[in-house]
Amino acid sequence: MLNMTNKLDEISPDNISSLRSKVFDKLQNAIIEGQFKDGENLTEIRLSTDMGVSRTPVREAIRQLELEGLLETIPNKGAIVKGISEKDIRDIYEIRVLIEGLAARWAATGITEEELKALERALDLQEFFTHKNDSEQLLKIDSLFHDIIFSACNSRPLIHVLRMFHKYVQRARGQALSTPERAAKVYEEHKAIYLALKEHNARGAEEAMFIHVKNARVYWLNVKNENNKEI
Repeated sequence: MLNMTNKLDEISPDNISSLRSKVFDKLQNAIIEGQFKDGENLTEIRLSTDMGVSRTPVREAIRQLELEGLLETIPNKGAIVKGISEKDIRDIYEIRVLIEGLAARWAATGITEEELKALERALDLQEFFTHKNDSEQLLKIDSLFHDIIFSACNSRPLIHVLRMFHKYVQRARGQALSTPERAAKVYEEHKAIYLALKEHNARGAEEAMFIHVKNARVYWLNVKNENNKEI
């Protein structure tokens, strides 16, 4: 059973919207991070008990997770975990290679000075935590860096898709950032993206982002191949 004791203690019962959102986030993260295994059966009673909430927000979270393809409800069985497969990750990286360059290109034409300063601060923090080899902080900063660019591209459909993709491959991203050599390269790749955006160089930003995502994909594939050799 997933231990979620005290995970939702900060949620106020009066804030229903916040409760629904946090229940969904907790369940989504648990599936993405592998705390729930593929094929595992999740019931409303079990989840509501583990999380210390009523069944209503759990039921709504299950419905939303079904729409995202992370759960499948089967009659008389309940919600079955589908999770993120290796094929899903492979497909996500393929798609990211195609569309993240577009986000950077659009961001280059409309990014504000405030957003550029935010990117610069993120880079400073990334450099610091790269030297510290703190993968937990690096993952947060990596998400922040890309979120700023996604917001600057000013396209709600593209922002939604890219943020979802980043979340779905966060385990792979975390693994990469825990490797000092790859973490150092990610910093240099982010710096190249930032410099192109600072110059409002749309083509340069697109190319720098393409290289960054392509390298992330190559790294993940190499890791998977090495793991398969060990089996």
